[in-house]
Amino acid sequence: MAPADDGALLYLYRGALFKIADGVQVPKAGSLFFCRHLEFQAGERVLELGCGAGLATVLAAKAGCRVVATDVVPEAVECARENAILNGVADRVEVRLGDCYEPVGGMTFDLICTNPPQMPTPPGRDREDPVAAADNGGVDGWEILDRVIQGASRHLAPGGRLVFTVFAFLGQKAAMSKLEAAGLTPRIVGREIQAFPRIGYERLDHIRSLDAEGALPRTGLPKTVERFVVQGTKPA
Repeated sequence: MAPADDGALLYLYRGALFKIADGVQVPKAGSLFFCRHLEFQAGERVLELGCGAGLATVLAAKAGCRVVATDVVPEAVECARENAILNGVADRVEVRLGDCYEPVGGMTFDLICTNPPQMPTPPGRDREDPVAAADNGGVDGWEILDRVIQGASRHLAPGGRLVFTVFAFLGQKAAMSKLEAAGLTPRIVGREIQAFPRIGYERLDHIRSLDAEGALPRTGLPKTVERFVVQGTKPA
């Protein structure tokens, strides 16, 4: 029998060690940008939607929060559980398999956070490989974000916050309007210029057709895109 040669991809971030399992996306610029603008207070109840390898989940638990994390990918659920154990916070973390708020019916939180798939996907161009599936945001990019925003108020405690990322080509003003319509007070808590996503080049014409706020140049290949961390606060 040939000796086993399976390796493990390890990722070190802010004093925490993460094992990245097969089928789970390696943290990218958007994930790190997201985590840099999350603020945790010890004792808070935190929900991370689409936890992936569990970066934000582990950081919240290390800050003294009680965390529920969810993902639709079984490999991600198991990976986040293992990373909670690896970082000594398993007693403060529960990871559940399921879509959006379905696994946390009836529960409320002080913070709901997510860095969801939000790449606009032309009709009939959905891909199911792990890299693309982690970016597919529906035809207009808002498919998952809309569900997160619309369901947030039911799952936020008074004064609780929803925090998420959004690409500028989806619309900063649109994000503000959607939060206000959901009864949440919006504000931008972070902004950053990032490299334009490689997967976006194969969808560029479609993305430009949706770019109502003029975030991208109308001709040529964009090299960068602005990204925002947006917060919506439920009235106390």
